[in-house]
Amino acid sequence: MNNETSIQHSAEHAGHGSVCMMPEHGSDAAAAECCRPSSPKFMGPVTLPESADAFWADRDTWWRASKNTLNCLIGCMIGDFGMLFFLQIYYPETPIFLAMAMAMATGLVTSVIFEALILKTKEGFAWPEAFKVAFSMSIISMLGMELAANTTDYLLTGGTASPAEPWFWVALGIALVVGFLAPLPYNYYKLQKHGKACH
Repeated sequence: MNNETSIQHSAEHAGHGSVCMMPEHGSDAAAAECCRPSSPKFMGPVTLPESADAFWADRDTWWRASKNTLNCLIGCMIGDFGMLFFLQIYYPETPIFLAMAMAMATGLVTSVIFEALILKTKEGFAWPEAFKVAFSMSIISMLGMELAANTTDYLLTGGTASPAEPWFWVALGIALVVGFLAPLPYNYYKLQKHGKACH
């Protein structure tokens, strides 16, 4: 994702405005108004920290990356655990690794849909562009999240715990935390360096 042509536009709140960090920043062809010089929302050039310590010490970026990662987590887990519940109830004989693969695939789909919905409703993207951006800007984050959460759940339960068992929910909570933390540094890095983030 370092040099992909996908449109990225994370906004860091600054005062009562926002600083756009799209690669197209400063161009009137940018998809977000805050990146277009001709727009009243244009907030000027973006400056990045010079030192490594400063690069990883930006609280605003950590906050933004955390919100972005949480959105990814919500989108992924809707499909992921929804599929696992479905298989456990209706097709309990499904091999565990096939079930995990199906759950991960479904989670990726629901995450893209969820993020496209955010781009559409909050940032005014047309649906085709919203889906394109949602997929291209966070696929690595989503894959890392899915792998981390599902691997954790499998290690804790072996994929055999029932929703009726308290350990199932404990393991689920732990898996969600791991799924959130695993891609967080990556999302911070992309947001801080390239303005690329999972919304």
